[in-house]
Amino acid sequence: MCALLKWYVAAGISEATDTEPRDRFQATPLRKAVVASAPAAKPLESPATAREKSRDTVEIAAACTTLAELRATIHAFDGCALKRTATNTVVGNGDEDAALMVIGEAPGAEEDRQGLPFVGPAGQLLNRMLASINLKRQTVYVSNILPWRPPGNRSPTAEEIALCQPFIERQIALVGPRVLILVGGISAKSLLNEKQGITRLRGTWRELTVANLADPVATMATFHPAYLLRQPAAKREAWRDLLAVQKKLQTPNA
Repeated sequence: MCALLKWYVAAGISEATDTEPRDRFQATPLRKAVVASAPAAKPLESPATAREKSRDTVEIAAACTTLAELRATIHAFDGCALKRTATNTVVGNGDEDAALMVIGEAPGAEEDRQGLPFVGPAGQLLNRMLASINLKRQTVYVSNILPWRPPGNRSPTAEEIALCQPFIERQIALVGPRVLILVGGISAKSLLNEKQGITRLRGTWRELTVANLADPVATMATFHPAYLLRQPAAKREAWRDLLAVQKKLQTPNA
């Protein structure tokens, strides 16, 4: 007993709260009442349910005939859990007849706060990147794969991407750009249906086929501005990608 008391003192135990040991994990009447009153955990969404929701968003997006209608539809859509944790719904903006469209991954903290795409530090760098090839931000249409910020800026799940992708594809169809820049691995892999990382995908022209567009869109994947802020050395590769985009835009019927 003395050895046990010495161990208690060494462990920082200075007083007793009962005269005998008690199993604090035992189900007491109060604990039973708390457990009984707690809401039941929601079952995980099955893959079949996720696929069904994705089909729904394809139909919902396809029914929109203007960007204004699509924007209102996305704001009203409640089928994605991300909307419940986001501050704002962030839909694309810019020139609705733009020759160039830029698509990122998801809103960041500042974008979520303001309800606008690419307005934080990464957005400011994007503006400078566009200016470097003689383009003003307001002449470009900018958007994201997801219109809602994932909590803590985590990567979106495959189910979240599949659910929201019809919305961005419909934006592409309604804008009808000649050239598309996909910034970041998530947007590039999702829209190009590729498994390779952005390092392998960037720098090569690809053709993106979108429903209700007569011709495929010339598409260039490159690094996300947020990545370039963390890895300035990668700006050299991004600059080459931008020069290729500039040349493509300057080439008639390219």
